[in-house]
Amino acid sequence: MVLINLCAFVVVFFSFWSLIPRDEWWFRIADFPRLQILAFGLISLLFMLFWPAAWDIWRIGLLILLMTALGYQMYMVLPYTFVWKKQVYQVKPEQIQDSKQISLLVSNVLTPNDQYHLLIAQINQLQPDLVLTLESDQAWQNALSILNTDYPYRVAVPLDNLYGMHLYSRLPLLETEVKFILSDEIPSIHATVKLRSGQPVRLFCLHPKPPSPTEAKDSTLRDAELLIVGSTIKDHDESCIVMGDLNDVAWSRTTRLFQRMSGLLDPRVGRKYINTFHADYPLLRWSLDHIFHSRDFALVHMERLEHIGSDHFPIYTVLQTGKVFEQSQEILTVTAEDEKDAQQAIQDGIEKAELEEKPVTDPIVQPEHR
Repeated sequence: MVLINLCAFVVVFFSFWSLIPRDEWWFRIADFPRLQILAFGLISLLFMLFWPAAWDIWRIGLLILLMTALGYQMYMVLPYTFVWKKQVYQVKPEQIQDSKQISLLVSNVLTPNDQYHLLIAQINQLQPDLVLTLESDQAWQNALSILNTDYPYRVAVPLDNLYGMHLYSRLPLLETEVKFILSDEIPSIHATVKLRSGQPVRLFCLHPKPPSPTEAKDSTLRDAELLIVGSTIKDHDESCIVMGDLNDVAWSRTTRLFQRMSGLLDPRVGRKYINTFHADYPLLRWSLDHIFHSRDFALVHMERLEHIGSDHFPIYTVLQTGKVFEQSQEILTVTAEDEKDAQQAIQDGIEKAELEEKPVTDPIVQPEHR
């Protein structure tokens, strides 16, 4: 019985721990394993209910706290299941218009991974319009040069610090920039892609540092980078897609605030989890790789792809734009409190970047754009 009570206490502790509004990694780490905490908590609840032991005031109190914690965890993760209302409309077969579609493949390749052929095989099979690779260095750029004929528009940022990225496009890329928003170690790709219909779509490709003992000691710069991009999108009424390894889960307070600030939608809401990390450990997975889009896009197809030797699974998504979708989809409302929280997070990030003497306000890498 002691072990059951201890397990229940751990679930309660981590659930309430995640509510503490601090940026240090040892607080923010509790945002990630909500599915695992929920499963662990449900098992603990069953044992508490059916284990033959006397019910004293302490056990009853722990049971109430456990049920409260489980209710909170369910509230956080249920939006990414079929029981929730879909945030993004599903395009019907009779509505398909190829000229208004864009297909996207996002893959954190893991820098030391040398199984290049696995990702190339997926690209050749799916023929996506855009391919974004993360953690790709010069070796990955050399291996993927086989794609250059089919993908004549490219932005290459080969780095060996785990934050290199490459964008390959079949569609014309305009206004391409590589920006280092808050750190000269962390690039992001900003561009406009022209659909086959001629419609321009703004792209933001991101890969901020995660809060962890080996990367960033807190989430301050990650949160600020996401919210700077979100605020930029909010101020421009245009078609937009944000994609990449955001090193944050969809249900975190930062990602939810980013969505409200930017107004971008998440096609996973009301459908399913797409847990991309860790590819090698089925019981320790959560969604770190994301694709968000403006309200004028609806979903054609979305799936997690097979293992490519990385610690992340690639994700593949097909979207279609149209005014009819914009008129029928949910509008995310941003409150004055959201604005205040976002501006504070951005200011904290800028101050931290200045303290570390690593802020860069202008692109310093010339992208390969052909």
